[in-house]
Amino acid sequence: MAASEDPSERSPYRRILLKLSGEALMGAGGAGIDPETLERFAGEVRDLVIDGLQVALVIGGGNIFRGAGLAAGGMDRVTGDQMGMLATVINALAFQSALEHIGVDTRVLTAIKMEQLAEPYIKRRAIRHLQKGRVVIFAGGTGNPYFTTDTAAALRAIEIEADVVMKGTKVDGVYDGDPMKDPNATRFESLSYIDVLNRRLRVMDATAISLCMENRLPVMVFKLTGENNLIRAVRGEPVGTVVS
Repeated sequence: MAASEDPSERSPYRRILLKLSGEALMGAGGAGIDPETLERFAGEVRDLVIDGLQVALVIGGGNIFRGAGLAAGGMDRVTGDQMGMLATVINALAFQSALEHIGVDTRVLTAIKMEQLAEPYIKRRAIRHLQKGRVVIFAGGTGNPYFTTDTAAALRAIEIEADVVMKGTKVDGVYDGDPMKDPNATRFESLSYIDVLNRRLRVMDATAISLCMENRLPVMVFKLTGENNLIRAVRGEPVGTVVS
């Protein structure tokens, strides 16, 4: 982008929070982190930074550990959730490494103190990093059990005054049914927060949607694996569903 070009001419947003599931990093594998997938996502985030956007991320940990699943099998829920928070830190460090490998200045901020690995989360520090053009990755969830990474994403987006939460998924938006099972499922171009809650649509969990509704924070749900879909979504093209 030319130095004189206004980023707002390329995107309606100035500061975004991108929410990725841990499963998105698996690629075609059944678990863990696929290097090629990680490299591709890092490249797309770099393109956003080049476009002049301030970018923050929240990455789930489901590719490594799912605390809720083991809790259902008898493990203490708090312990399981704490292990899940640590899994998000692993993914955040991997993404940081991939970004820095391609020249993107990055900081990982954690809700759980672990200074030898990352900085502790402080709102003003996070915003300052973003203002300096660094990608900020929030890890460790909210630091509390019983809250999902969707809720962590909504909370952090509100705190840093992001313009939108971009949620990358396996499908190209929000449907009135499961498009993987029902060929007649209809995709919504836009929805209200109340519609999502009343219809119990699987966008984000109810706590996250309620936070977004109370703070008028829009959520864009789009297919992460489509060609340049992240760039297109950030530039305002109709590639998913907007909840507002």
